[in-house]
Order: sequence, then structure tokens, then C-alpha cells
Amino acid sequence: MDRFEEMRVFTAVVEAGSFVKAAESLRMSKAGVSRHVTELETRLGVRLMQRTTRRQSLTEEGQLFYERCKMLLAEVEDAETEVNSRSGEVGGLLRVNAPLTFGVRHLAPLWAVFKAQHPRLTLDITLADRVVDLVDEGYDVAVRITQLADSTLISRHLASTRMVLCASPAYIQAHGRPEHPKELAMHAAIAYSYWAGRDEWRFHGSEGEVSVRIQPVMRANNGDTCVQAALAHLGVILQPTFLVGDALRAGSLVELMPQYRCAELGIYAMYPTRRHVPPRVRALVDFLAGHFAHAPWPD
Repeated sequence: MDRFEEMRVFTAVVEAGSFVKAAESLRMSKAGVSRHVTELETRLGVRLMQRTTRRQSLTEEGQLFYERCKMLLAEVEDAETEVNSRSGEVGGLLRVNAPLTFGVRHLAPLWAVFKAQHPRLTLDITLADRVVDLVDEGYDVAVRITQLADSTLISRHLASTRMVLCASPAYIQAHGRPEHPKELAMHAAIAYSYWAGRDEWRFHGSEGEVSVRIQPVMRANNGDTCVQAALAHLGVILQPTFLVGDALRAGSLVELMPQYRCAELGIYAMYPTRRHVPPRVRALVDFLAGHFAHAPWPD
């Protein structure tokens, strides 16, 4: 039996969470996948997985072997990709994670362009607003919008976006225009669930930092949902310029208290720390940096 194939199948089972799902991803039969794992355990003389009819879990030896397999498989893939790249072509599987709204609005139109430049690449794009673990979940690159803290990941700054307080003209006419952050406590707020400050919104003005605890009438874990609620005159929102820029230009949303600035966030391409960055990762990061050198949203 091919040891490389055994490791590949075993790793797929662990990451898929079941033999059936692993068989689907590998385009093999469930019996074939089970045979690979059983023969691997027989050859090693240890049990790698505890299996029942309902669930499976790694033994201590299985966890150790999985981590080494994952590392070795990644090294082999990187070596193949690096050799192939010497011919001027970048290939292999590139797994990318990005925030939902940013991914739909600003990344989705780019994938066909990037793929045309690198036809041997296979793209696997996942959109989610939660912060994924690149290493544990097997992503090559993640686009993150944040105030960058210390991280074991490598990052490259792509662009910046400013958080803007805004509401619809109809809401302002009905409820008045707040002139100071403290007044927001008396307004209907539409809160973004993943905002780092939760229900505390902070601003910087002539008197320094001012914070206010808002009273949300609605929460959502998606920025587009918050914007749509604001466009329907439900309340005030605090959202990034890359999301509300078009509505501000059209006048369907109005910026409030521009003399009080909120956080500026960086948009980063992040990837795991490695001695050798795979050419496919380098190609994508360079591509995104070039595209967002002039951000298409207003400051």
C-alpha cells in the first residue's frame, strides 16, 4: 500500500469527521477509505481512531500521527507547487476564507480574473464572519478586517476602511439628528453581533475619547442585514465605508456626527507562518494588494 495515499486518506477522514464525507471528498468508496485506515493501523501496530456507529475520535497516537501527516502532506504539496512555479505557472488547491459581505461585494468579482491569470489553480472560497483558525481548519489565506493585534500569522495590509455612524433621512426626520455620542443612548441602534466593543460604541472628538452604551432594537451577525434595516428606517448603524459607501453617495443613508471619528480598520491578507510561502499564496496576496492599492470606497 502507498504510504502517501494512506496518510492522505487518514487525514481526509480526520478533517471530514466521518468516513462517508471523506469518501465523498476523495471520490472513493466508503469501503476503500475504511480499508486504507485499517491497513494503516495494522502496519503501525496502533489504533489511531476510536470508532462507533455514531462518532469517531482520535487516540493520543492518532492525534500525533495526524499532526505529522498534515505537516508532511503540506510540505509535499508546497514542493510540487514550487517546482511547477518555476515554469511560470502556479497550480494546486488554494483555500481562502473571507468575511461574508466583503467577500460578496469586493472579492467575488475578482476570482475569475485571478483564475484566468493562473488556470492551473483550483480555488476553494469560504465566506464566514467568524474568525477561523487557518492552521486547524486548513486555509491557505484569510482576508480579515480588524485592528491588527499581535499574531502568529503573517499579514499584508491591503486597504483601510473607516467605521461610519449613519441613518436614513426618514429616521433622522422622525427621531432627530444626534449631535453628541451620548445622545445615541436614546436612539434605536442596530448592532453588529461580532463588533469587538459589543454594545459600547467609542468615538474620538475634540474632548478625546467618548463612549456610549447603545440600546439595540436589533442585532445581526451580518453587515448587509444591518444596512438593510437602516435603509428601512429602523435605526442608526455603525458600519464600514466599504459597506455603506454606495448608500452614502446616493443619499439613502446620511453620516451622523462626522466631527466624532470612530475606529479605522485595516483589511489584511493573512496566512500561516512558514519558512517557504507557497507560490499560490504569494500570487494571491500580490494580486489582492495590487487590486486594493486604490480602494473603491470613499474614506
